[in-house]
Amino acid sequence: MASPSDIALAHRLADAARAEIQSLFRTVIESEAKGDASPVTLADRNAEAAMRKLIEAECSADGIHGEEYGVKDGVSGRQWVLDPIDGTTAFLAGRPIFGTLIALLADGFPVLGIIDQPILGERWLGVAGQETTFNGKRVKARLCPELDKATIATTGPHYFSVEQGDKFMALAGQTDHKRMVMGGDCYNYGCLASGQIDIVAEAGLKLHDYAALVPVVEGAGGVMGDWRGEPLHAGSDGTVLAIGDPARLEDVVEILA
Repeated sequence: MASPSDIALAHRLADAARAEIQSLFRTVIESEAKGDASPVTLADRNAEAAMRKLIEAECSADGIHGEEYGVKDGVSGRQWVLDPIDGTTAFLAGRPIFGTLIALLADGFPVLGIIDQPILGERWLGVAGQETTFNGKRVKARLCPELDKATIATTGPHYFSVEQGDKFMALAGQTDHKRMVMGGDCYNYGCLASGQIDIVAEAGLKLHDYAALVPVVEGAGGVMGDWRGEPLHAGSDGTVLAIGDPARLEDVVEILA
């Protein structure tokens, strides 16, 4: 489980990343294409470096899994998972709907997660066994008695394979697709935890993309899993599903199957 000192450190990590990102937002900044063709900037690298420095100073026995600087093995059975800017494309476009993701895993499962939007000053904190907070105040995902009234979101159709795209559109067709949200990356999950979105479905995600989201969504009363409805962990297949009202899980999984 996450201790008070873990929570305090997670906030300091978010503060450190926020300072690096704020200083470069909407400035002339170059990007490079990584091996998977996704963009990376100096802001991504500086923010992760600042977080890693704190972890190595205060929790040297813990492992680190970062998007930009890879994996450092630990000996404690715990691992900090960092995505300094989830939504670098939005960052480069000057749109404040990206976020910094910070997770703490114990034996491969997320027990603490932060979604931090550094420009708007918004922060969701989720801790296993506790209620999710948004800027220090408790938040709750909303109920969704009927699937056809649900608002669904995804970052973009280009992240799906053809088969996955067909499944997503079949699900979207059963929801209130006129209010479907495209774009948003991790920000969509924060909005789901706060009761503005009902379903988020994505594919092709890596551990650093989803680990922090799980405690945030579940602490707000929602449920997360892969497209089969199985819990997310370090070895999940990259399909990710978040639902604000757990009563809709069976309906959604049936369509995606």
